[in-house]
Amino acid sequence: MDTSSHLARAQWMSLLAQAEPAELAQAMAAYPPPADTTWLRPAQTGLYMLRGRIGGTGARFNLGEASVTRCSVQIGAHVGHAWVRGSDPRHAELAACADAWLQDETRHPQLEAQLLAPLRASRQARRDAASRKAAASKVEFFTVVRGE
Repeated sequence: MDTSSHLARAQWMSLLAQAEPAELAQAMAAYPPPADTTWLRPAQTGLYMLRGRIGGTGARFNLGEASVTRCSVQIGAHVGHAWVRGSDPRHAELAACADAWLQDETRHPQLEAQLLAPLRASRQARRDAASRKAAASKVEFFTVVRGE
């Protein structure tokens, strides 16, 4: 079993789920679902239980719930899936369609350049902005030693 293709798919699915919905819609405008598209699971919103462990090794506990939207689509011979945080059905549909298109080896290089690369750059810019904002509020404490 070739795990590299599975890891690549997991990475692009993560990128699609984390993308801003407006950016994803703009990037996917050139790739509308064809007429033979079969919606295996229309976009459905529900709750997902978040669980945690103290220290990463302790007993599990329920941390809270998060809303998620899932969708599955078949385009040609490829089945695309998406789980996105929040309750935006269009985001889930676009991510599922993108997943299906990206599995097509003939379309993958074009989609890599026109869809994934800009989304990666946008995600990195958001992370950098958040890091700069956090760094601007950093406080350094120091102790003054009194001589006696």
